[in-house]
Amino acid sequence: MTVRIEQDGDVWTIIHDRPEARNAASPEAADALVEAFAKFNESDAKVGVFYGDGGAFCAGWDLKYAATLTDPEKFQTEIVEGLAFPIGSAPAPRGPLGPSRMELDKPVIAAVEGPAVAGGMELALWCDCRVMAETAYLGVFCRRWGIPLLDGGAVRLPRLIGQGKALEIAMTGRKVSAEECYRIGLCEKVVPHGQARLHAEALAHEIARFPQAAVLADRRTIIESRGLPIREAMKLEWANGVSAHAKEGAEGASRFSAGAGRHGDFQNI
Repeated sequence: MTVRIEQDGDVWTIIHDRPEARNAASPEAADALVEAFAKFNESDAKVGVFYGDGGAFCAGWDLKYAATLTDPEKFQTEIVEGLAFPIGSAPAPRGPLGPSRMELDKPVIAAVEGPAVAGGMELALWCDCRVMAETAYLGVFCRRWGIPLLDGGAVRLPRLIGQGKALEIAMTGRKVSAEECYRIGLCEKVVPHGQARLHAEALAHEIARFPQAAVLADRRTIIESRGLPIREAMKLEWANGVSAHAKEGAEGASRFSAGAGRHGDFQNI
């Protein structure tokens, strides 16, 4: 089985399990990842974790498959036409590696062990947050083979770390260590080798235990307000926030009034 889901209460872990290829994404794996994340998004689960089994998050696009695209007719049919964005607002087909074009309603945390390179880096950047083992690394390793970023990497990388650093990393294709990723904002946690999944799932459970309407409202605002003028962004924040407050805020304030969560206590809520 290329992709499987393991459930632990409100947290689902979507596991890419193709260790013989360092979890490089074949078309079949890409389809399976999209199916798994769609199932997660439609479920009652609150937070997802994205993990590559066998010591590698994802080594990128399956280059054995990419090598078959030297046939111009196959490249035109399967890539240019098969994965092209449609005109207007119609849903796009999957990305070359799978879920990179999906806009989920719930957060996903990447648990990165080993390489997350080329398209694998793009999949990690697609996630809301990244937890990296201290031995893990990112990089545009496809620079060596004349393959550009096609799964959102050239869009998301500068949004996370700024244009200049994104250009330097993308144009050189160099290895970016977990320590540097943390320092420049490409990941949110660095943990001991072999513990990325454990810590990512712990973070997921921490998020999942809160009232979710407010969590998801703030997530939507942070994502959707990028690039908006401040007034328009604050109008969006207000609309999202008022809707969430109506569902949960008054009840939460009542619990606080009754004695819960005093003095910054995040346990008794």
